[in-house]
This record gives sequence, structure tokens and C-alpha cells, in this order.
Amino acid sequence: MFDSVLVANRGEIAVRVIRTLRDLGIRAVAVYSDADAEARHVHEADTAVRIGPAEASKSYLSIPAIVDAAVSSGAQAVHPGYGFLAENAEFARACEAAGLVFIGPPVDAIDAMGDKIRAKATVSKAGVPVVPGASDVDIPSGGFAAAAADVGYPLLIKPSAGGGGKGMRLVHAPDELDDAIESARREAKSSFGDDTLLIERFVTTPRHIEIQVMADKHGHVIHLGERECSLQRRHQKIIEEAPSVLLDEATRDKMGTAAAEAARSVGYVGAGTVEFIMSAHNPDEFFFMEMNTRLQVEHPVTELVTGLDLVEWQVRVAAGEHLSVQQSDVVINGHAIEARVYAEDPARGFIPTGGTVLAVHEPSGDGVRVDSWMTPGAVIGSNYDPMLAKVIAWGPDRAAALHRLDRALADTALLGVGTNTAFLRGLLADNDVRAGRLDTELVDRRLSELVSSDVPAEFFAAAALDRLLELQPSGSIVDPWDIPDGWRMGASRGVVFRLKSGQTSAVVRVEGTPSAANVFVDDAEPVRVSARRDGFMLEVRHAGRFDRYRHASGPDRTVWLARDGLSFPFGEQEFVLSARGEAAGAGPVTSPMPGTVLVVKVAAGDVVRAGTPLLVVEAMKMEHTVTAPIDGVVSELPVRAGQQVALDETLAVVSPQEEQQ
Repeated sequence: MFDSVLVANRGEIAVRVIRTLRDLGIRAVAVYSDADAEARHVHEADTAVRIGPAEASKSYLSIPAIVDAAVSSGAQAVHPGYGFLAENAEFARACEAAGLVFIGPPVDAIDAMGDKIRAKATVSKAGVPVVPGASDVDIPSGGFAAAAADVGYPLLIKPSAGGGGKGMRLVHAPDELDDAIESARREAKSSFGDDTLLIERFVTTPRHIEIQVMADKHGHVIHLGERECSLQRRHQKIIEEAPSVLLDEATRDKMGTAAAEAARSVGYVGAGTVEFIMSAHNPDEFFFMEMNTRLQVEHPVTELVTGLDLVEWQVRVAAGEHLSVQQSDVVINGHAIEARVYAEDPARGFIPTGGTVLAVHEPSGDGVRVDSWMTPGAVIGSNYDPMLAKVIAWGPDRAAALHRLDRALADTALLGVGTNTAFLRGLLADNDVRAGRLDTELVDRRLSELVSSDVPAEFFAAAALDRLLELQPSGSIVDPWDIPDGWRMGASRGVVFRLKSGQTSAVVRVEGTPSAANVFVDDAEPVRVSARRDGFMLEVRHAGRFDRYRHASGPDRTVWLARDGLSFPFGEQEFVLSARGEAAGAGPVTSPMPGTVLVVKVAAGDVVRAGTPLLVVEAMKMEHTVTAPIDGVVSELPVRAGQQVALDETLAVVSPQEEQQ
């Protein structure tokens, strides 16, 4: 067994790997960029080594920096986590050359499975069914349109290297092909350093089923059952569960055998995942998609239903131990479901959010597990993936697991950064999801029902009461004139707050004191309330109801409130009324997220129509196309490709054409 292991990653996976290393009595070495100097994984490791600036290409993707950190720290082995260099054969070779054990599969296996084109050819020879398609390798120059026509629409464009949904594009018709190829190549090059593409037939009503495999250095390969990963958005998994309600025992055994054969075909060692696609209407027919030669984000659901620590077995296998678990020993117990908590705004097209974490509350209890890297003070920037945590629940059956996960998400509060927690609860409550009628397009079909930008009126009332509590005088002797209750000669007019949360505004008038007040939100009827603070909590009683909000204040006096999985920031707003009529949407086009301008598609003076792409902004490995809000002229274009921009920074100004005359 190793004495010291370096974890070549960050975020929740680094924290999770360090936890197992600690349990095994192994010294954990963390690495960090300048952006992560105070991150949780740094503080939880036994020692930590700086590897470079915030840019991933100069830190977490720098092979020399990480190998040097491992050697200088005295580590004997390197655990890559997932993402970054986890499936990079060059990195595995560099570790081997430096005398380090790479906790992952052999280089040849990474090479064979890391290239989706080669992987399909390899497993096909082993008798594993594959999805019909074509690739850059066998498509002649300029022949993509013809190849796509042969495969048939709809089709899926995929980068040959990498995974995680990055660079994948669904194309429904020939006129969408060129733009999809351009965008897919750009994202693949940015994420994986390789813009080689392949196209595949898109299976209708598809379900995404993956099989967890584990293999040792002595030829022993087992599978640990399946995970259902069909709830996705933009080919990025959102909610995963084990086992799948779709599979019967015969299909489960058939898929598990195929996955084990795929692993054997490349001499696989360690933990890996073989991913299959099948139609919800024909579960007897399944196709190999790819093999991820690393630990998966969703590995906790397998751990909860099998009772095995996959990271522990990665380490033991890398150290040369035999797998002590036989296939007949693998028993699936109960049901587990995982939800990924992202720093993103579902109401604004799931664009990444950012900011400083002001307060964190993570759920606990029977059957609840949280893998997270969140701590107060953590800064969520645009350099890395926006996943913040995973909330996982186990139950004796699927209904119990769903219920526990919903309650755990309701008890999750991350203040200071917008998240998708309420969206996750809405998705779990969907009738088809609860019935197990899943497919990879379900989220897109239900999106309008699952996403809302509305801020409940009671949150505005609570925010105003929180502000009023902040203004209350303290001390044993209080001058009545210092009490902010809006008292005037002859009557009390109350205290008025003009509040804004996201795109929603409200005027809230409070008559009285927080202990007994009438609250008016806009033109609604008043509500009699009382409120008090109890540390991290704001308690509000009204109409026989008692609500508890978690609250925190930012340095800009923004108040964050969270309850039942909902969280909103509230800032004071001055209303600005336009003195002249303006076309709807005219004026500055601002950045929807902090990030980098990748492409500028127009020039100053260009005439554009509403919906015309103006620029492409990237943040946290996600591209967002910014379009013209109206028909008009690009009168200003103050940014250029490669420029860093802030949230709501002006990218362009589009003016109605009549204003230019």
C-alpha cells in the first residue's frame, strides 16, 4: 500500500478522494491554482502544492507542474479524479516516467478508449454492439454533409476525445450542420486539445445506461451493476440513479457481460464505466457509446447500493492487490439517486453564475450523503466547471430514495451564488420521473414547466423584514425617534423598500415593527407578520404559518434568503423611468455571465435582425451565444475576441435604424 498519494484535481472530487485516503491512513497531497489557494481540498489534505495561475491550461492541465508537485512532495502515486488529465495518456506516461504510479488504467487502455473512434472499432471486434456512424478518420475532406445524409437525421456530433457532454451537438436537419460542426470543433479544441469529430445515429427516445466495471492487474474483471443517467441537459447528466427501473435481470446480465468484455478487450485495470444507449421502447437492444477510463461523477450511487468504496478499490488495485470481490458477491441493495448542484441560473438558459459563497448549509440524516467543496468564502469564478456539490440519497426502494433526496435538496442552502437546486426539486417531482418513464430528451420537453424566474411575494416580504431588523437600534436604552417605523404626525406611513431580485422588482411597505407589522407587497392586500433573527435563520410568522429562511448579507448589502431549495438575492433598487419611448430591448447587449469572449461575429455598423448572433461568450467550459435583441444597427462594439468580461458588462449596443438616420 502507498504511503503518500497526490490528488491531481480540485473541487468536490478532490475532497472525496482525500476522505478515502485518510481512511486508509495514506498521506494526501493536494494541488492548487492561485484561484484555489484557500479551497476546501487544500485545507483537508495533509499538504498542498501550488501548481500555477487560475487558468486551467497553466495549472490543473499542466502535466509538468503536476508531476513536479508529486515528485517534490514525496508522493508515490497520483489519483487524477475525473476531468482535467484523468483520461490523458500523455499524463499517465509522464507519471510512469517519473516513477509514479498512475491510479488508473494502463496507457494502452486510455489510448484505445480515449479515442471514441478507436474505441468503437475495438469493442465491436469483441462482439459489443455499437451505434452506426462515421468520423473524421473515414470522412473525406468536405464530405461531412454526405456522411451525415448517410447516417440520417437526427444525428449527434461528438468530439472523439473527452466526454462530459462537452462539444456534443444534436443536429435535426442539414441546414444546422455547418454551425454545429464549427461550434463542436471549437469547444472540443478548447476542452480537450483535439477537434476530431464523429457523427452517430441519434437513437429516438434514448435512455442512457452505464455499467460500472472494476478490474485488477491479475486479469480479474467484474461489473457492479448499472446506473441510469437519462436525465440530461445539453448531454450533461443532471440526476443519476442505481439501479435502472428499465432493466430486467436478463438485460442487466447481458449488458454487464458486454461491459466486462469491453474492458477485457483493452486489458483494462482499475475503475471504469462502459456507457450504452438504448431506446426506451426497445430495451432489449443496446449500443456501446464510449468507455470512460476513470471514476465517474455519479459513482456514489453505485457505492451506496453495493456498499463498496470505489476509490479505495482504485487505490488497492493500483498498488497491485487482487480484487477480493467476486461477481457473485456483488449484491444490489435498495436504490440510490444523485442530483448535481451547479452554479447556474435555470431561468436564464442555465448560464453559469458566480460570486462569493456567504453561507452554506448542507443536509444530513439517514440515507443522505453530500459530496461537496463548498465553504463560506469560496469564490466561484469562470475558470472551472460550475458543479458545486452532489446530493445523494439512498432508500430501501426508489420511492423512499426520491423522497429523501427531495427533502435533502429542500434543506440545501448556498447563499451568495445562484444554483439550480429548485430546478432539481421540480424535476424530481415530475410525474414521468417519479414513474421511471425517463429518456434523455425529457428535460428539454419539460423545460418551460421546470424553469421559472418568479420570486414569491413572501420572499420579498421576508427580505424587507430582514432589512428592517438590520435597522433596529440596539442597546438597553432606545430613543423612540430612532425606531424605523415610518411614524409621522397624525399617522404612520410605514417604511418603504424598493427591492429587486434578478429580473423581478417589488415595492414593499412595512407598517409597525418586525415583532408586529403589516406588510404590503406592491398592490396586494396587507399581511400581518412577526419576524425575528436567530443566528443564521430568519423566522417569519404570518396567517398561522411559520417559515424559516436562511439568510446572509453580502458586502454590497445584498441580502440572500433561502428556503425549501429556493434562494434569491435582494438588493435595494432605484426605479428609473424612461423619458421617451424606446423599442423593446433596444440599447446595450450585456454579458449573461462572467467569462471570455470567444468569437465576435459582427462589426460596428452592421445591420442586424433580432436573433442574429453577435458574439459567443465562454465560461466554465460552456459557450453562450449572445444575439441581437431587436432589428437595428450595431452602433457600438467595445469588446474583442479573447477579452475577459464581467457579468452584465456591455458587449455591444444595438440601436433601431431610425436612430441612425
